[in-house]
This record gives sequence, structure tokens and C-alpha cells, in this order.
Amino acid sequence: MATPNSVLQRYQQVGAQSGVAYASPHRLIQMLMEGAFERIAVAKGCIQRHDIPGKGEQIGKAIDIIGGLRDGLNMDAGGELAANLDGLYAFVQQRLVEANLHSDATILDEVADLLRPIKEGWDAIGNNPEAAAPPPPADAPA
Repeated sequence: MATPNSVLQRYQQVGAQSGVAYASPHRLIQMLMEGAFERIAVAKGCIQRHDIPGKGEQIGKAIDIIGGLRDGLNMDAGGELAANLDGLYAFVQQRLVEANLHSDATILDEVADLLRPIKEGWDAIGNNPEAAAPPPPADAPA
């Protein structure tokens, strides 16, 4: 017999899968960022409660999410910006590993502070669809 908690988890999983299936690439990045922040916050709570297994699980998920962000970078089209983001994401993953090894909530705060401007930039693009659109070709009529 299913417990209310397991039913809720299945409902949330289906909702998340549906959201991903219909999300634009821009929205997918936002969802990954939101997921990273959520995992970091939960990991911080686990550290405060001395929940070592929970901390490890949440930080591991945050590392995976950042890995997904790295994998999504288009290094050819993104140029210097993509290279800079790749370096930042690699550093963030390293710091998350250190936060896990040392159960250090201040490192989690540092990581959140590093990611926040990136998330805010993506959110600002979401509020301004013209900013997300590529510029028209130079020979396009005005």
C-alpha cells in the first residue's frame, strides 16, 4: 500500500518531468539553477542538523546539477563567456566537494553567492524576451 509521502513524491516527479518536457532551453537553465539553490539550502540544513547522509546526498545532487549546466555550455558558440562559465562551474563543483568533506555551511553560502548573479541574469532574460532572441541578420530589412 502506498504511503501519502510516496504518493506525493510520485506526483512531484511527474510534475517535474512534465515541466521539463515542455520547457524552453532558457527555462531549463532556470530550473537547473533553482534546483541547485534548493539542494544547497537543504544541504545547509542537513549540516546544521548533523544529518551527514542527507548532506552528502544533497551536495551530490547539487554537484550533478552544476555538471548539467557545464554540459549544456556551447563552447563553440559561447566563446569567452562559455569558457568563463565553465571555469566558474568547475570551481563551484570543487567547492561543493570541499563543503561536503568538511561539513562547512559557509562554503555553501559562498557557492550560492557565486551562482546568484548567474541566476539573476537568466531570470532577467526571462523577463525580457527580446534580450533572449538573437539579433537579426545584418542584411535583414528594418
